[in-house]
Amino acid sequence: MYRSSGGPARLILLCGLPGAGKTTLAKRLAADLPAVRLCPDEWMAGLGVDLFDEQARDLLERQLWRHARELLSLGQSVVLEYGFWGRSERDEKRRAARALGVRVELHYLEVPFEELCRRVEARTAEGGKDTAPISRELMTQYATQFQVPDAGELALFDTPPAPEADR
Repeated sequence: MYRSSGGPARLILLCGLPGAGKTTLAKRLAADLPAVRLCPDEWMAGLGVDLFDEQARDLLERQLWRHARELLSLGQSVVLEYGFWGRSERDEKRRAARALGVRVELHYLEVPFEELCRRVEARTAEGGKDTAPISRELMTQYATQFQVPDAGELALFDTPPAPEADR
């Protein structure tokens, strides 16, 4: 059974390239709020699906989004750990959640390219089952596909509340 976050439901979108720290932040946010964390990579790995299977990823992300909307409508906060590389996808999630009367936050994790590569290389060397080996060439390709949220876009999202200790 899911427990309510005690306050109004929030949808939190984590945006960034591989190695940016999305999973670390998602786990912290999910524990602190509390919220349900939905991570396609973990689901795919758990189901034994190739993490590079784009068709399976698309189907899974659509199903997780349906589940997220149901949770939000029940008053449960949700952290979506998709990466959200494209503005249109971020806009779609923001609009749909707002239609449910839910606050929507976008956490953009901006990390220099060299540091992303270092982190991904270290993660690959550790051999975790929830991570796919990503070459520097693939990271370069990903970086060209990623649409960085600008100030205008970031202003469309809600500002996260201050942590309890700061109030």
